[in-house]
Amino acid sequence: MAGKQQNLLQRLIAWRVSAAMEPQPPNETLLKLQQPLWDLLDRWYFRLEIDGWENVPDRTSLVVGVHSGGALTMDAWTLVNAWHTHFEGRRTLHGTAHDVLMAAPGLGDYFRAVGVIAANRRSVGAALEQGDDVVVWPGGEVDAMRSWRKRDVATLGGRTGFVKQAIRSGVPIVPVATVGGHDTVFVLSEGTWLADALDRFTGLKTTLRGANLPIIAGFPFPLAVEILPAHVPLPAKIRTALLEPIEVDDDPERADDLAYVQKIYDQVEAAIQAGMDRLAAKRSLPVLG
Repeated sequence: MAGKQQNLLQRLIAWRVSAAMEPQPPNETLLKLQQPLWDLLDRWYFRLEIDGWENVPDRTSLVVGVHSGGALTMDAWTLVNAWHTHFEGRRTLHGTAHDVLMAAPGLGDYFRAVGVIAANRRSVGAALEQGDDVVVWPGGEVDAMRSWRKRDVATLGGRTGFVKQAIRSGVPIVPVATVGGHDTVFVLSEGTWLADALDRFTGLKTTLRGANLPIIAGFPFPLAVEILPAHVPLPAKIRTALLEPIEVDDDPERADDLAYVQKIYDQVEAAIQAGMDRLAAKRSLPVLG
C-alpha cells in the first residue's frame, strides 16, 4: 500500500463499517425470534451464572470488560443478552465490535440488526449521548485472542480511550469480570509471528487493524488459523459478575489529564482482575466448569 492510499479491502471495510457508525435501536422482531435460542444457550449450553445487577447505576453507563474465545466471544454475547433479559428491553446495551467483524457479510448485518455498533469514539459517544448504555472491550483482539494459558488475565491492552470517553460523556464506568469464554475454544498461540510474516507482503495488519492471527484448537477443526470465525464454541461454563461502578470526573478537560486517566484505568483493570480471580477460583475443570 503506497502512502495513505487505501487498498480495495480497506475501502470495502470502511464502507461497510460506516453503516454502523450511528447507533440504531435493535430490531425488536429479530430479538423476539432469537430469544428462545439465546435462553436455551444461556441456561443449558453455557450454563451462564451472572450476578451483580444491584451494582448497575440507574443512569446511562459505560460498561467495560474483557472477552474471550477468538472471533466468537460468547462471554460478550451472553452478557448483552442477559442485560436485555434483566431489564426487559427497557435499557438498550449496545455491544461493540471490531471493524473486520462489522464488515463481514452476513455477520456484520446481523450485528447491526441486534444493536452492535462500531468500536470507535464516534459511535460510542453518540450512543451514550442518546441515553443508551454501551459495553466496550478495550483489549480488542489482543484480549479476545490471547492464548489459553492467559485465560484468567484481565487484558485491557493499555488502551485508555474508554476512560476518556466516560469523562467526555459524563457517565460512570461499570467494570465486568468474566471467566469461561476462553474454554469455548483453545487458543494455542496468538499468532503474532504469523501476522508479522504475512504483513511484510500484504499489509494485513494495517488493513485488519490487528496484530494477531490466532492458531486455535476446537470444533470442527482440530487446528485452524482464525481471522473470521473458524470454530463452533464448545459448551463451556461462563461466569460473569457486574462490579461496583467507578465514578469519573465529568470535567471534559480531565480527559487530557494523563495521570488522572491512568489512575482510573488502573482502578478498572484491578477491579476486573480481582473479579476474575474470584470467579476462576470456582472453576474445577476447563469446559465443564
